[in-house]
Amino acid sequence: MVSLGILSHFAGEGERIRSFKKGPDYIDPMWHRIASGNECHNLDPYLMGRDGCIRSFRENSDTSGLSLIEGNHGLHDGMDIDGSDSSAGLAVMLQSPVLLVVDSRNLNRGIAALVMGMQVMPPKANIAGVILNQVRNSRQEEKQKKAIEQLCNVPVLGSIPQDEKLVIPERHLGLTTVGEMAGAERFVKTAAETMAHYCDMKAIRSLFLSAAPFPEQKIIKQNVQEPGMARIGVFRDEAFCFYYPDNLRALRESGAELVFINSFHETALPDVDALYLGGGFPESFFDILSGNRGLLKDVRERIESGMPVYAECGGLIYLCRTAAYGGKTYDLAGVLPFEIGFERYPAGHGYLDLTSTTDSVWFRKGDRVKAHEFHYARALKPDISCSYQFDAVRGNGITGKRDGALYRNVFASFAHLHALGNPEWAPNFVALAEGYGRQIRFSAS
Repeated sequence: MVSLGILSHFAGEGERIRSFKKGPDYIDPMWHRIASGNECHNLDPYLMGRDGCIRSFRENSDTSGLSLIEGNHGLHDGMDIDGSDSSAGLAVMLQSPVLLVVDSRNLNRGIAALVMGMQVMPPKANIAGVILNQVRNSRQEEKQKKAIEQLCNVPVLGSIPQDEKLVIPERHLGLTTVGEMAGAERFVKTAAETMAHYCDMKAIRSLFLSAAPFPEQKIIKQNVQEPGMARIGVFRDEAFCFYYPDNLRALRESGAELVFINSFHETALPDVDALYLGGGFPESFFDILSGNRGLLKDVRERIESGMPVYAECGGLIYLCRTAAYGGKTYDLAGVLPFEIGFERYPAGHGYLDLTSTTDSVWFRKGDRVKAHEFHYARALKPDISCSYQFDAVRGNGITGKRDGALYRNVFASFAHLHALGNPEWAPNFVALAEGYGRQIRFSAS
Protein backbone atom coordinates (compact mmCIF):
# COMPACT_ATOMS: atom_id res chain seq x y z
CA MET A 1 0.00 0.00 0.00
CA VAL A 2 2.86 2.37 0.84
CA SER A 3 4.60 1.69 -2.47
CA LEU A 4 1.39 2.19 -4.44
CA GLY A 5 0.63 5.39 -2.55
CA ILE A 6 4.08 6.86 -3.20
CA LEU A 7 3.99 5.93 -6.89
CA SER A 8 0.48 7.26 -7.43
CA HIS A 9 1.09 10.46 -5.46
CA PHE A 10 4.19 11.51 -7.38
CA ALA A 11 2.80 10.39 -10.74
CA GLY A 12 -0.27 12.50 -10.01
CA GLU A 13 1.99 15.50 -9.39
CA GLY A 14 3.54 15.07 -12.81
CA GLU A 15 6.77 13.43 -11.65
CA ARG A 16 8.47 10.91 -13.92
CA ILE A 17 8.60 7.83 -11.74
CA ARG A 18 9.52 4.21 -12.47
CA SER A 19 9.26 1.22 -10.17
CA PHE A 20 10.93 -2.11 -9.51
CA LYS A 21 9.92 -5.10 -7.42
CA LYS A 22 12.58 -7.04 -5.54
CA GLY A 23 12.01 -10.75 -5.96
CA PRO A 24 10.21 -13.01 -8.47
CA ASP A 25 6.65 -11.74 -7.96
CA TYR A 26 4.32 -11.09 -10.90
CA ILE A 27 1.23 -9.66 -9.18
CA ASP A 28 2.73 -6.70 -7.30
CA PRO A 29 4.19 -5.28 -10.56
CA MET A 30 0.66 -5.30 -12.05
CA TRP A 31 -0.42 -3.00 -9.22
CA HIS A 32 2.67 -0.83 -9.63
CA ARG A 33 1.83 -0.38 -13.31
CA ILE A 34 -1.53 1.23 -12.66
CA ALA A 35 -0.07 3.37 -9.85
CA SER A 36 2.84 4.82 -11.83
CA GLY A 37 1.58 4.47 -15.40
CA ASN A 38 4.82 2.68 -16.31
CA GLU A 39 6.00 -0.91 -16.54
CA CYS A 40 7.43 -2.37 -13.34
CA HIS A 41 10.54 -4.57 -13.59
CA ASN A 42 11.76 -7.27 -11.23
CA LEU A 43 15.15 -7.21 -9.51
CA ASP A 44 16.03 -10.65 -8.16
CA PRO A 45 19.67 -11.41 -7.25
CA TYR A 46 19.01 -15.16 -7.15
CA LEU A 47 17.32 -15.36 -10.55
CA MET A 48 19.24 -12.61 -12.33
CA GLY A 49 22.60 -12.39 -10.60
CA ARG A 50 24.29 -9.14 -9.63
CA ASP A 51 25.03 -8.14 -13.23
CA GLY A 52 21.46 -8.84 -14.33
CA CYS A 53 20.00 -6.70 -11.53
CA ILE A 54 22.34 -3.80 -12.27
CA ARG A 55 21.66 -4.04 -16.00
CA SER A 56 17.87 -4.09 -15.56
CA PHE A 57 17.99 -1.17 -13.12
CA ARG A 58 20.18 0.89 -15.43
CA GLU A 59 18.20 0.17 -18.58
CA ASN A 60 14.73 0.56 -17.06
CA SER A 61 15.30 3.59 -14.80
CA ASP A 62 14.56 7.12 -15.92
CA THR A 63 17.67 9.18 -15.13
CA SER A 64 15.62 12.37 -15.23
CA GLY A 65 13.00 11.03 -12.85
CA LEU A 66 12.53 8.96 -9.70
CA SER A 67 12.97 5.21 -9.21
CA LEU A 68 11.22 3.31 -6.42
CA ILE A 69 12.21 -0.26 -5.49
CA GLU A 70 9.77 -2.23 -3.36
CA GLY A 71 11.46 -4.89 -1.24
CA ASN A 72 10.06 -8.28 -0.29
CA HIS A 73 9.84 -10.15 3.01
CA GLY A 74 11.87 -8.55 5.82
CA LEU A 75 14.68 -6.18 4.98
CA HIS A 76 17.36 -8.81 5.66
CA ASP A 77 15.53 -11.99 4.62
CA GLY A 78 17.10 -14.01 1.82
CA MET A 79 18.54 -17.35 0.73
CA ASP A 80 22.19 -16.65 1.55
CA ILE A 81 23.30 -16.34 5.17
CA ASP A 82 25.38 -13.29 4.22
CA GLY A 83 22.20 -11.50 3.10
CA SER A 84 23.58 -10.63 -0.33
CA ASP A 85 20.28 -11.57 -1.99
CA SER A 86 18.08 -9.79 0.57
CA SER A 87 16.38 -6.44 0.11
CA ALA A 88 19.16 -4.91 2.20
CA GLY A 89 21.73 -6.54 -0.09
CA LEU A 90 19.97 -5.11 -3.13
CA ALA A 91 19.87 -1.65 -1.55
CA VAL A 92 23.62 -1.82 -0.92
CA MET A 93 24.23 -3.11 -4.46
CA LEU A 94 22.30 -0.21 -6.00
CA GLN A 95 23.42 2.36 -3.38
CA SER A 96 19.79 3.13 -2.62
CA PRO A 97 18.59 4.69 0.65
CA VAL A 98 15.91 2.67 2.45
CA LEU A 99 12.52 3.89 3.62
CA LEU A 100 11.68 1.29 6.26
CA VAL A 101 8.02 0.45 6.88
CA VAL A 102 7.54 -1.12 10.32
CA ASP A 103 4.51 -2.87 11.81
CA SER A 104 3.57 -0.85 14.89
CA ARG A 105 1.13 -3.35 16.36
CA ASN A 106 1.86 -4.67 19.88
CA LEU A 107 4.93 -2.44 20.33
CA ASN A 108 5.78 0.94 21.80
CA ARG A 109 9.32 2.02 22.81
CA GLY A 110 10.65 -1.42 21.87
CA ILE A 111 10.15 -0.70 18.18
CA ALA A 112 13.46 1.18 18.28
CA ALA A 113 15.23 -2.12 19.02
CA LEU A 114 13.77 -3.51 15.79
CA VAL A 115 14.99 -0.54 13.75
CA MET A 116 18.39 -0.50 15.51
CA GLY A 117 18.89 -4.18 14.78
CA MET A 118 18.23 -3.59 11.09
CA GLN A 119 20.70 -0.69 11.10
CA VAL A 120 23.59 -2.83 12.33
CA MET A 121 22.80 -6.20 10.72
CA PRO A 122 24.83 -6.88 7.57
CA PRO A 123 24.45 -6.00 4.82
CA LYS A 124 24.29 -2.54 6.40
CA ALA A 125 21.73 -0.70 4.33
CA ASN A 126 21.29 3.05 4.68
CA ILE A 127 17.98 3.34 6.55
CA ALA A 128 17.19 6.97 5.83
CA GLY A 129 13.60 7.14 7.06
CA VAL A 130 10.89 5.15 8.83
CA ILE A 131 7.13 4.91 8.34
CA LEU A 132 5.01 3.54 11.18
CA ASN A 133 2.24 1.30 9.85
CA GLN A 134 -0.94 -0.02 11.49
CA VAL A 135 -0.65 2.48 14.37
CA ARG A 136 -3.33 2.03 17.02
CA ASN A 137 -3.53 5.55 18.49
CA SER A 138 -1.68 8.84 18.90
CA ARG A 139 -0.13 7.80 22.24
CA GLN A 140 1.49 4.74 20.67
CA GLU A 141 2.63 6.84 17.71
CA GLU A 142 4.34 9.41 19.93
CA LYS A 143 6.20 6.78 21.98
CA GLN A 144 7.45 5.01 18.87
CA LYS A 145 8.43 8.20 17.09
CA LYS A 146 10.47 9.51 20.02
CA ALA A 147 12.21 6.19 20.57
CA ILE A 148 13.22 5.76 16.93
CA GLU A 149 14.36 9.32 16.36
CA GLN A 150 16.32 9.61 19.64
CA LEU A 151 17.82 6.11 19.84
CA CYS A 152 18.28 5.31 16.13
CA ASN A 153 18.85 8.85 14.82
CA VAL A 154 16.47 8.20 11.92
CA PRO A 155 13.49 10.47 11.09
CA VAL A 156 9.98 9.07 11.25
CA LEU A 157 8.35 10.37 8.07
CA GLY A 158 4.84 9.09 8.54
CA SER A 159 2.38 7.26 10.75
CA ILE A 160 -0.44 5.31 9.11
CA PRO A 161 -3.39 4.11 11.22
CA GLN A 162 -5.04 0.71 11.05
CA ASP A 163 -7.68 0.82 8.33
CA GLU A 164 -9.32 -2.12 6.54
CA LYS A 165 -9.79 0.04 3.44
CA LEU A 166 -5.99 0.02 3.01
CA VAL A 167 -5.72 -3.77 2.64
CA ILE A 168 -5.76 -5.58 -0.72
CA PRO A 169 -7.49 -8.98 -0.42
CA GLU A 170 -5.29 -12.04 -0.93
CA ARG A 171 -5.90 -15.22 -2.87
CA HIS A 172 -4.01 -18.49 -3.19
CA LEU A 173 -1.14 -17.05 -5.26
CA GLY A 174 -0.78 -13.81 -3.33
CA LEU A 175 -2.58 -10.51 -3.78
CA THR A 176 -5.74 -10.32 -5.83
CA THR A 177 -4.73 -9.18 -9.31
CA VAL A 178 -5.67 -5.81 -10.72
CA GLY A 179 -8.01 -7.44 -13.25
CA GLU A 180 -9.88 -9.39 -10.59
CA MET A 181 -10.40 -6.62 -8.05
CA ALA A 182 -13.24 -4.24 -8.71
CA GLY A 183 -12.18 -0.74 -7.82
CA ALA A 184 -8.44 -1.33 -8.20
CA GLU A 185 -7.84 2.19 -9.47
CA ARG A 186 -9.91 3.59 -6.61
CA PHE A 187 -7.76 1.66 -4.12
CA VAL A 188 -4.58 3.10 -5.63
CA LYS A 189 -6.02 6.60 -5.42
CA THR A 190 -6.97 6.01 -1.77
CA ALA A 191 -3.41 4.83 -1.08
CA ALA A 192 -2.05 8.06 -2.58
CA GLU A 193 -4.45 10.17 -0.52
CA THR A 194 -3.51 8.25 2.63
CA MET A 195 0.20 8.77 2.07
CA ALA A 196 -0.28 12.49 1.40
CA HIS A 197 -2.37 12.87 4.56
CA TYR A 198 -0.28 10.87 7.03
CA CYS A 199 3.26 11.16 5.65
CA ASP A 200 5.75 13.93 4.87
CA MET A 201 5.86 13.56 1.10
CA LYS A 202 8.42 16.35 0.66
CA ALA A 203 10.81 14.53 2.96
CA ILE A 204 10.12 11.25 1.18
CA ARG A 205 10.88 12.88 -2.17
CA SER A 206 14.17 14.13 -0.74
CA LEU A 207 15.16 10.49 -0.08
CA PHE A 208 15.12 9.83 -3.84
CA LEU A 209 17.42 12.80 -4.36
CA SER A 210 19.76 11.73 -1.54
CA ALA A 211 20.80 8.55 -3.39
CA ALA A 212 24.47 8.55 -4.35
CA PRO A 213 25.12 8.93 -8.09
CA PHE A 214 25.22 5.47 -9.63
CA PRO A 215 28.79 4.73 -10.78
CA GLU A 216 29.25 4.92 -14.50
CA GLN A 217 29.77 1.53 -16.03
CA LYS A 218 30.10 0.55 -19.62
CA ILE A 219 27.14 -1.59 -20.59
CA ILE A 220 27.91 -4.22 -23.17
CA LYS A 221 24.69 -4.79 -25.07
CA GLN A 222 24.02 -7.76 -27.24
CA ASN A 223 23.50 -7.06 -30.90
CA VAL A 224 19.83 -6.27 -31.32
CA GLN A 225 18.43 -8.20 -34.25
CA GLU A 226 16.05 -6.75 -36.80
CA PRO A 227 12.44 -7.47 -35.78
CA GLY A 228 10.29 -9.86 -37.73
CA MET A 229 12.80 -12.73 -38.03
CA ALA A 230 10.28 -14.91 -36.20
CA ARG A 231 6.72 -14.48 -34.98
CA ILE A 232 6.20 -15.81 -31.45
CA GLY A 233 2.65 -16.09 -30.20
CA VAL A 234 2.19 -15.16 -26.53
CA PHE A 235 -0.98 -16.16 -24.66
CA ARG A 236 -1.87 -13.00 -22.73
CA ASP A 237 -5.16 -12.60 -20.93
CA GLU A 238 -6.65 -13.08 -17.45
CA ALA A 239 -5.62 -16.75 -17.39
CA PHE A 240 -2.06 -16.27 -18.67
CA CYS A 241 -0.62 -13.03 -17.30
CA PHE A 242 2.71 -13.91 -15.67
CA TYR A 243 5.49 -12.61 -17.91
CA TYR A 244 8.64 -10.77 -16.87
CA PRO A 245 8.93 -7.61 -19.01
CA ASP A 246 12.63 -8.33 -19.44
CA ASN A 247 11.78 -11.73 -20.96
CA LEU A 248 9.51 -10.19 -23.58
CA ARG A 249 12.10 -7.50 -24.25
CA ALA A 250 14.84 -10.14 -24.66
CA LEU A 251 12.75 -11.97 -27.27
CA ARG A 252 12.20 -8.74 -29.20
CA GLU A 253 15.89 -7.84 -29.01
CA SER A 254 16.71 -11.30 -30.37
CA GLY A 255 14.59 -10.58 -33.43
CA ALA A 256 11.12 -11.84 -32.53
CA GLU A 257 7.86 -10.15 -33.35
CA LEU A 258 5.49 -10.90 -30.47
CA VAL A 259 1.89 -11.67 -31.35
CA PHE A 260 -0.40 -11.56 -28.31
CA ILE A 261 -3.18 -14.14 -28.27
CA ASN A 262 -6.33 -14.10 -26.13
CA SER A 263 -6.98 -17.73 -25.23
CA PHE A 264 -10.61 -16.94 -24.38
CA HIS A 265 -11.62 -15.48 -27.73
CA GLU A 266 -9.25 -16.83 -30.40
CA THR A 267 -10.55 -20.12 -31.80
CA ALA A 268 -7.43 -20.79 -33.88
CA LEU A 269 -3.80 -19.73 -33.77
CA PRO A 270 -2.70 -16.81 -35.93
CA ASP A 271 0.29 -17.10 -38.26
CA VAL A 272 3.05 -17.68 -35.70
CA ASP A 273 6.26 -19.71 -35.67
CA ALA A 274 6.31 -20.58 -31.95
CA LEU A 275 4.29 -20.21 -28.75
CA TYR A 276 5.17 -18.79 -25.33
CA LEU A 277 2.61 -19.91 -22.74
CA GLY A 278 3.21 -18.13 -19.45
CA GLY A 279 1.86 -18.68 -15.97
CA GLY A 280 -1.22 -17.23 -14.36
CA PHE A 281 -4.57 -18.53 -13.19
CA PRO A 282 -5.87 -21.09 -15.73
CA GLU A 283 -7.73 -22.89 -12.91
CA SER A 284 -10.01 -19.87 -12.51
CA PHE A 285 -11.06 -20.14 -16.16
CA PHE A 286 -11.03 -23.88 -16.92
CA ASP A 287 -14.61 -23.78 -18.19
CA ILE A 288 -13.68 -21.18 -20.82
CA LEU A 289 -10.32 -22.70 -21.73
CA SER A 290 -11.69 -26.24 -21.98
CA GLY A 291 -14.69 -25.04 -23.95
CA ASN A 292 -12.51 -23.40 -26.59
CA ARG A 293 -11.97 -26.70 -28.44
CA GLY A 294 -10.90 -25.02 -31.66
CA LEU A 295 -7.85 -23.36 -30.08
CA LEU A 296 -6.92 -26.49 -28.10
CA LYS A 297 -7.08 -28.56 -31.30
CA ASP A 298 -5.00 -26.06 -33.26
CA VAL A 299 -2.32 -25.90 -30.54
CA ARG A 300 -2.14 -29.68 -30.46
CA GLU A 301 -1.86 -29.99 -34.24
CA ARG A 302 0.82 -27.29 -34.51
CA ILE A 303 2.84 -29.03 -31.82
CA GLU A 304 2.60 -32.32 -33.70
CA SER A 305 3.90 -30.52 -36.79
CA GLY A 306 7.01 -29.50 -34.83
CA MET A 307 6.16 -25.98 -33.63
CA PRO A 308 8.40 -24.90 -30.70
CA VAL A 309 6.46 -24.19 -27.51
CA TYR A 310 7.86 -22.86 -24.24
CA ALA A 311 5.33 -23.33 -21.42
CA GLU A 312 5.66 -22.15 -17.81
CA CYS A 313 3.39 -23.38 -15.01
CA GLY A 314 -0.06 -22.31 -16.25
CA GLY A 315 1.14 -23.05 -19.77
CA LEU A 316 2.20 -26.54 -18.71
CA ILE A 317 -1.25 -27.14 -17.22
CA TYR A 318 -2.90 -26.01 -20.47
CA LEU A 319 -0.92 -28.62 -22.43
CA CYS A 320 -1.91 -31.55 -20.18
CA ARG A 321 -4.64 -34.13 -20.78
CA THR A 322 -7.05 -33.07 -18.04
CA ALA A 323 -7.26 -30.96 -14.90
CA ALA A 324 -9.48 -31.60 -11.89
CA TYR A 325 -10.54 -28.49 -10.00
CA GLY A 326 -13.51 -27.53 -7.86
CA GLY A 327 -15.09 -30.96 -8.16
CA LYS A 328 -15.00 -30.99 -11.96
CA THR A 329 -12.61 -32.47 -14.51
CA TYR A 330 -11.75 -30.48 -17.63
CA ASP A 331 -10.32 -31.70 -20.92
CA LEU A 332 -7.31 -29.68 -22.07
CA ALA A 333 -4.84 -29.80 -24.98
CA GLY A 334 -3.77 -33.41 -24.40
CA VAL A 335 -0.17 -32.88 -25.50
CA LEU A 336 1.57 -33.89 -22.26
CA PRO A 337 0.81 -37.25 -20.58
CA PHE A 338 -0.32 -35.71 -17.29
CA GLU A 339 -3.54 -35.33 -15.38
CA ILE A 340 -3.45 -32.28 -13.12
CA GLY A 341 -4.88 -32.02 -9.63
CA PHE A 342 -4.76 -29.18 -7.13
CA GLU A 343 -3.58 -29.34 -3.53
CA ARG A 344 -4.90 -27.41 -0.57
CA TYR A 345 -1.39 -26.11 0.11
CA PRO A 346 1.34 -25.20 -2.40
CA ALA A 347 2.79 -28.24 -4.18
CA GLY A 348 5.83 -26.13 -5.03
CA HIS A 349 6.78 -22.75 -3.60
CA GLY A 350 10.17 -21.05 -3.70
CA TYR A 351 13.36 -20.91 -5.65
CA LEU A 352 14.42 -23.77 -7.93
CA ASP A 353 17.93 -24.96 -8.67
CA LEU A 354 17.85 -27.16 -11.77
CA THR A 355 20.56 -29.22 -13.49
CA SER A 356 20.06 -30.32 -17.10
CA THR A 357 20.61 -34.06 -17.49
CA THR A 358 20.17 -34.24 -21.26
CA ASP A 359 20.68 -32.31 -24.47
CA SER A 360 17.57 -30.88 -26.07
CA VAL A 361 16.72 -28.09 -28.48
CA TRP A 362 16.17 -25.88 -25.42
CA PHE A 363 19.09 -26.59 -23.05
CA ARG A 364 22.41 -28.43 -23.07
CA LYS A 365 23.37 -31.27 -20.77
CA GLY A 366 25.04 -29.83 -17.69
CA ASP A 367 23.32 -26.43 -17.87
CA ARG A 368 22.43 -25.02 -14.44
CA VAL A 369 19.25 -22.97 -14.27
CA LYS A 370 17.95 -20.94 -11.34
CA ALA A 371 14.22 -20.35 -11.39
CA HIS A 372 11.14 -19.88 -9.19
CA GLU A 373 7.95 -21.91 -8.69
CA PHE A 374 4.66 -21.22 -6.94
CA HIS A 375 1.84 -23.61 -7.74
CA TYR A 376 -0.90 -25.59 -6.08
CA ALA A 377 -1.12 -27.83 -9.14
CA ARG A 378 0.40 -31.30 -9.12
CA ALA A 379 0.85 -33.84 -11.90
CA LEU A 380 -1.07 -36.92 -10.79
CA LYS A 381 0.76 -40.19 -11.46
CA PRO A 382 3.42 -38.65 -13.75
CA ASP A 383 4.01 -40.85 -16.80
CA ILE A 384 7.33 -42.64 -16.30
CA SER A 385 7.85 -42.68 -20.06
CA CYS A 386 7.96 -38.88 -20.19
CA SER A 387 11.36 -37.29 -20.89
CA TYR A 388 12.57 -34.56 -18.56
CA GLN A 389 15.19 -31.84 -19.01
CA PHE A 390 16.17 -31.25 -15.40
CA ASP A 391 16.95 -32.79 -12.06
CA ALA A 392 15.63 -30.57 -9.27
CA VAL A 393 18.55 -29.95 -6.91
CA ARG A 394 16.26 -27.62 -4.98
CA GLY A 395 12.49 -27.36 -5.34
CA ASN A 396 9.67 -29.62 -6.45
CA GLY A 397 9.18 -29.21 -10.19
CA ILE A 398 6.82 -31.71 -11.85
CA THR A 399 7.61 -34.93 -9.99
CA GLY A 400 9.39 -33.74 -6.86
CA LYS A 401 12.70 -34.72 -8.44
CA ARG A 402 12.38 -33.79 -12.13
CA ASP A 403 11.18 -30.78 -14.09
CA GLY A 404 11.03 -29.66 -17.69
CA ALA A 405 8.86 -32.11 -19.62
CA LEU A 406 10.02 -32.62 -23.23
CA TYR A 407 7.83 -33.61 -26.15
CA ARG A 408 8.79 -32.95 -29.77
CA ASN A 409 9.84 -29.26 -29.66
CA VAL A 410 7.88 -28.54 -26.46
CA PHE A 411 9.48 -27.56 -23.17
CA ALA A 412 7.02 -27.36 -20.27
CA SER A 413 7.80 -26.90 -16.59
CA PHE A 414 6.63 -25.35 -13.35
CA ALA A 415 9.76 -23.17 -13.40
CA HIS A 416 9.73 -19.44 -14.11
CA LEU A 417 13.15 -18.31 -15.31
CA HIS A 418 14.39 -14.79 -15.96
CA ALA A 419 16.05 -13.94 -19.27
CA LEU A 420 18.79 -11.80 -17.69
CA GLY A 421 19.90 -14.78 -15.63
CA ASN A 422 19.75 -17.05 -18.68
CA PRO A 423 21.11 -14.97 -21.57
CA GLU A 424 20.99 -17.82 -24.11
CA TRP A 425 17.27 -18.49 -23.56
CA ALA A 426 15.83 -15.77 -25.81
CA PRO A 427 18.24 -16.13 -28.79
CA ASN A 428 17.75 -19.89 -28.72
CA PHE A 429 13.95 -19.56 -28.56
CA VAL A 430 13.94 -17.17 -31.53
CA ALA A 431 16.28 -19.44 -33.51
CA LEU A 432 13.93 -22.38 -32.97
CA ALA A 433 11.00 -20.26 -34.13
CA GLU A 434 12.91 -19.16 -37.23
CA GLY A 435 13.79 -22.73 -38.10
CA TYR A 436 10.20 -23.89 -37.81
CA GLY A 437 8.97 -20.91 -39.82
CA ARG A 438 11.41 -21.67 -42.66
CA GLN A 439 10.36 -25.32 -42.59
CA ILE A 440 6.67 -24.48 -42.88
CA ARG A 441 7.19 -21.89 -45.63
CA PHE A 442 9.43 -24.29 -47.58
CA SER A 443 6.84 -27.07 -47.28
CA ALA A 444 4.08 -24.70 -48.43
CA SER A 445 6.08 -23.72 -51.51
